[in-house]
Amino acid sequence: MIVQTERTILREASHDDASFILRLVNEPGWLRFIGDRGIHDVEAARDFIDLRWREIHPKLGFGLCIAEETSTHTPIGLIGFVQRNSLDAPDIGYAVSGPYQGKGYAYEVCRALIDHGWNNLGYEKIYGYCQPDNAASIRLLEKLGLRYLRDQDVNNNGDVCKLYGAKRPIR
Repeated sequence: MIVQTERTILREASHDDASFILRLVNEPGWLRFIGDRGIHDVEAARDFIDLRWREIHPKLGFGLCIAEETSTHTPIGLIGFVQRNSLDAPDIGYAVSGPYQGKGYAYEVCRALIDHGWNNLGYEKIYGYCQPDNAASIRLLEKLGLRYLRDQDVNNNGDVCKLYGAKRPIR
């Protein structure tokens, strides 16, 4: 377990999560705002877990994680920190499955993870970004205390996103 909130835990992904990953990365919201990752079977989802989490997390000390509802032990999304080559600090990434959207889960887990970044990982700044037309993500980033910085091609793929950021709060 990486972070716990009142309703969720954030934990590392395992191959047991492959079916959930397969469903999540093929939901309309994921495809529209994040993009097609070419994951169309459980084996590809397992490979994605190995490449995106199990190899990266030990190297960097962070990565995307499974957000799981504590009362049902049901995976509800992927949330975590990612280090992009184009940014000088980690960004917070999040995707919550359709049935769990609009219920405050993304805010709850992201808020706890940002606090973890400040207090336990020693981050001096944290970024977040989204597609310009993703109104829900813009509201979430602003509610989390990240402020709009600029438009930027964060992934160096031709897609210009809205980049937000926050500096470590002064204590």
